[in-house]
Amino acid sequence: MIKGLGKLEVITLFAEDLAATRAFYTDVFGLEVVYENDDSAVIKFDNLMINVLTVANAPELVTPSPVGGTDAAPRALFTIEVADADTVCAALEQHGVRLINGPVDRPWGRRTAAFADPAGHVWEIAQIL
Repeated sequence: MIKGLGKLEVITLFAEDLAATRAFYTDVFGLEVVYENDDSAVIKFDNLMINVLTVANAPELVTPSPVGGTDAAPRALFTIEVADADTVCAALEQHGVRLINGPVDRPWGRRTAAFADPAGHVWEIAQIL
């Protein structure tokens, strides 16, 4: 075991349209931008930050691996615990967010629904049943 790897601080998401993706997190999630420039916007959750970075700047972080396109299937799912999945789904839809699935009761004791940001990153809300 390697010590010191237990605190997740920032998740970097690559986006073709920085403005639309930034607006998604500020308008739909109601989050604050704590830093931004022409290439990125750092958005603060209660317990971590998301750095939305333009796709043009992504290669320097992942080279020699290629940057995946928006047509690629999802490779990650970010889950947010909510008190009432149905209420949150209704609010998401009022903000123009199209649900991928749900809300649906899962056998592991959660009521979930999934949706994507403008860059294709998939999010899930989960209510503990």
